[in-house]
Amino acid sequence: MSPTNRTVVVTGIGATTPLGGDAASTWEGLIAGRSGVRPLDDERYADLPVRIAAQIAVEPAEVLPRPLVRKLDRSAQFALIAAREAWADAGYTAMAGEDEQISPERLGTVIASGIGGVTTLLDQYDVLKEKGARRVSPHTVPMLMPNSPSANVGLEVNARAGVHTPVSACASGAEAIGYAVEMIRTGRADVVVAGGTEAAIHPLPVVAFANMMAMSKNNDEPEKASRPYDTGRDGFVLGEGAGVVVLESAEHAAARGASVYCEVLGQGLSADSHHIAQPEPTGRGIAAALQHLMDDTDLKPSEVVHLNAHATSTPQGDIAEVKALRQILGEDLEHVAISATKSMTGHLLGGAGGIETVATVLALKHRKAPPTLNVDELDPAITEAGADVVRGEARELPEGTVAAINNSFGFGGHNVVLAFRTV
Repeated sequence: MSPTNRTVVVTGIGATTPLGGDAASTWEGLIAGRSGVRPLDDERYADLPVRIAAQIAVEPAEVLPRPLVRKLDRSAQFALIAAREAWADAGYTAMAGEDEQISPERLGTVIASGIGGVTTLLDQYDVLKEKGARRVSPHTVPMLMPNSPSANVGLEVNARAGVHTPVSACASGAEAIGYAVEMIRTGRADVVVAGGTEAAIHPLPVVAFANMMAMSKNNDEPEKASRPYDTGRDGFVLGEGAGVVVLESAEHAAARGASVYCEVLGQGLSADSHHIAQPEPTGRGIAAALQHLMDDTDLKPSEVVHLNAHATSTPQGDIAEVKALRQILGEDLEHVAISATKSMTGHLLGGAGGIETVATVLALKHRKAPPTLNVDELDPAITEAGADVVRGEARELPEGTVAAINNSFGFGGHNVVLAFRTV
């Protein structure tokens, strides 16, 4: 535990995803079991092996002023939209300094992206080739920087305690939230706006993932393409969007009379040290992260009633995760309602940990676990591990003080697990 041992709570949430332009509509879509995956109707995808993705439900241009949209990469646009919602949801009415509830020097931001401004980079290179150097946007570098989302959110709220961007592939969003927790626990900040964002739906990333055999090629049935735990799963579906939370020390939240969603118990971190893209098949690294979480917090396996799994719908990854869960949770795993929300949102890469944290927080608030879509034939390995996947309809969660875990893992062997508890 950190020297200060401060309790950290969630006071605000925000999201823009393939299911909705805010957290409420996203949650409604998750509980209803609605898929956000659809065909890519851009002609650039016509001859590609993958022609589907989970595109954003509400375009940023419908929400943000046009001059601002021109100066921000889509990843920063998503982050700003989600952060504005989370900031207002937490009860703040202006930036730090203007809103007397928080000092700028006690406020930080940690917004992560796995890939950063890739669409800006590729699009501006096309401009250079086709229209010449004079037509390249002078905003290109600030737009494509991976820290652009965090920096722009920091400017929005006037954060001066620190503006950070951890990059750990598909674990980036979760690692950002874990980093934010440590900023508060170590006394560096009282409030941190944290989460993940991604905007990588572009022909080059799509082809690159497809050639790695990492993506589903079920172009004829987009809504059925993402199928975690199903015997017919054949890879993930790319998604886009952002999820952001406002974290505060419990003392700071109480002093200003803020509403609290839940407590953030902490994080567990590890590395597989196995392969740049493949998960360690026994789940060794994931299990280590889970064990660190248990060792560094007072969480007990019997308290865990819900898990938002990483579960990308890849043949190896889904099984390795469940094996690790069984190693650490033991027979208590059989009482955990497991949701794989990527079956609806697709895989947001560095944004996944952000929106899945929002989903986990709302699952605890509403005492309900979203369903996992497209599990027509459950993989026998899941049954053997004793994992209980929520299928068909959303499931009620128990009353009383309970906990939930959100898992995020990334290329390079990055493992991040976050735990939350009702208050």
